[in-house]
Amino acid sequence: MAQTPPLRAALALTPLFFFFTFFLFTGAVVGWRPWPSQKPNATDFFFGGSKKYEGSSEFVHLKYHMGPVLTSNITVYPIWYGIWKKSQKRIIREFISSFSNVDSKPPSVSGWWKTVRLYTDQTGANISRNVHIGAEKNDRFYSHGKSLTRLSVQSVIKSAVTATTRPLPINPKSGVYLLLTSDNVYVQDFCNNVCGFHYFTFPAIVGYTLPYAWVGNSAKLCPGVCAYPFAVPEYIPGLKAVKSPNDDIGVDGMISVIGHEIAELSTNPLVNAWYAGQDPVFPVEIADLCEGIYGTGGGGSYTGQMLNSKDGATYNMNGIRRRFLVQWVWNPMVNYCTGPNALD
Repeated sequence: MAQTPPLRAALALTPLFFFFTFFLFTGAVVGWRPWPSQKPNATDFFFGGSKKYEGSSEFVHLKYHMGPVLTSNITVYPIWYGIWKKSQKRIIREFISSFSNVDSKPPSVSGWWKTVRLYTDQTGANISRNVHIGAEKNDRFYSHGKSLTRLSVQSVIKSAVTATTRPLPINPKSGVYLLLTSDNVYVQDFCNNVCGFHYFTFPAIVGYTLPYAWVGNSAKLCPGVCAYPFAVPEYIPGLKAVKSPNDDIGVDGMISVIGHEIAELSTNPLVNAWYAGQDPVFPVEIADLCEGIYGTGGGGSYTGQMLNSKDGATYNMNGIRRRFLVQWVWNPMVNYCTGPNALD
């Protein structure tokens, strides 16, 4: 989602009965994540007032506002802020590399990216099929501290592109600058109503207008919120966590948020392209519309039909060598959320 509005993520597991009950009586369900500030009661957990659900078209008016989208080969530049294990970096790299890997076993991450590729610019050019990882930058010494504001996030990116040794390339046309903060770094609004956001840098701060996204590792700060359903919040009884596919709750929780932000950044890099709603300051983008939907029947507080591996881990997509849990995105051809693991 774009930087200004809060990230309204939705991940939950409850019986399918509640989804159909709510659908029949209200015709709408809400994406849900256990935000501490909401302090939901039992009714809030099962029901909501949003006008979005899998198969919805009546309430969603996604429009193209004539701005640019990323139609050239997309290069993701990771900025590893803080201390990261090699295994954690490997999981995230392999997820991003899976976007373009058409040889992955279905349902695949590349199949998920095909939906994002349906979006075009005003010339009819589609979002690029090719997504690869470019140069990377490490900031192990927390050069801007362990507590970042939204503006200081841009300062971290400036440091990465203006470093005296091995600066990141300047690529405003097809670059995605992905700031990833380690589990001991707090970013403004993190855990309260944000797990990640995307926007573009200000020339006054960075010197260039560059599309970027931030995603944080919530393993120590709020795994029950931003790594749900691989962890559950203590203040909501009765929830049961599922096993993460790569044995790293924090990073597995980041994966879907990374997918969410890259999908939206590709289709709305300057916040003037694809979004629903009348106000570009508060856009509802292609992943916002499908938050909490990971499979057929998803909506409300139900994730939809997902998959379980032999070791009991929960996932819905295959990558190059790994499995991942990634939320669906809005399909402009059929006007509802779709994913490669959809059931016939």
